[in-house]
Amino acid sequence: MPHIRLEHITKRFGKAVAVDDLNIEIKDGEFVTLLGPSGCGKTTTLRMIAGLETPTEGEIYIDDRCVFSSKTGVDISPDKRNVGFLFQNYALWPHMTVYKNIAFGLENLKWDRKTIDARVNELLEMLRISEYHGRYPAELSGGQQQRVAIARTLATGPKILFMDEPLSNLDAKLRMEMRTELKRLHVETGSTFVYVTHDQLEAMTLSSKICLLKEGLLQQYEPPLDVYHNPANHFVADFVGSPNINILEMEGEQVNLDEVKLTNKHLKLLYTPTTSSITVPKGKKLLLGIRPEDIAITDEGSIEAKIYSTLPSGMETIVKLDVDGLLLTCVVFGGVDFEIGHLVKIGFNAKNYVLFDADSELNIASGTLS
Repeated sequence: MPHIRLEHITKRFGKAVAVDDLNIEIKDGEFVTLLGPSGCGKTTTLRMIAGLETPTEGEIYIDDRCVFSSKTGVDISPDKRNVGFLFQNYALWPHMTVYKNIAFGLENLKWDRKTIDARVNELLEMLRISEYHGRYPAELSGGQQQRVAIARTLATGPKILFMDEPLSNLDAKLRMEMRTELKRLHVETGSTFVYVTHDQLEAMTLSSKICLLKEGLLQQYEPPLDVYHNPANHFVADFVGSPNINILEMEGEQVNLDEVKLTNKHLKLLYTPTTSSITVPKGKKLLLGIRPEDIAITDEGSIEAKIYSTLPSGMETIVKLDVDGLLLTCVVFGGVDFEIGHLVKIGFNAKNYVLFDADSELNIASGTLS
């Protein structure tokens, strides 16, 4: 079954390192998203797996077959790797109908007409574009063009499908619809999907695993909810999540054997680690990560805050809170709003507040606050 393994993959462009000693394994049938800011190496990684870019060092295996090795000189061409590639601009032939665009690759492979008809009609139905089979790309919407591009890519039956930011040209509503279609398609085809995006919401909603990169270095490679709730470091915590996580600079001190007193000029909190025991010397610089949805506006809260701003959207309201000069972002679910300047009480009643070492920025514990 098709799975992919990257061992010590490095790519240099002159003195610039685009990908630095990357080691990941993509299992059969997974939907893996390569995520990160512009220039982090995600597209370069995708192109190296597909064979469109040559690594400087390392080895790539597809189905336990070595398709690239800097040691032995193996470099299998893209057409022999049994992969499909969906480009950002779709690259449809403008002078060909939808049917011809999908059938084109099969005709080049010398499939017989009856088999081509059956395969094209199967894909037209799967992608729900049967009624457009006689139209030209210019007569289609962006979402319809994208479905044609997906059908064309799937036509030859690749077990691995690569996608490089395929939704970036669509409007917000259509992007949401196409996320749904891509997730459904992944289940129906049983193929392995490798997807590139800088949009963390796409990565969270589509992936079975997220491969988060920064400046060519792997930061975390885990399922989306693990990345969200247990970020490996400060960068991961800040990059994944909307609204962004609150990061508070604190000083720590070990108290009561297993608890940590966290203080800054705005707050005094007691932190109880739940994932691992930690030792914190007095005055240790720490970073406390608080997700916006884990701040509760409640009459039972022990901390007074002033409403700084509100952004109601119907389903939720994003609230900025002023705690003695410290601004915190909070999310309140439901159709509620608050008056700017109004005083409220807040509390911390969740169980997953993340603590980072301020020097290394690594995750050292998750725990509760009081």
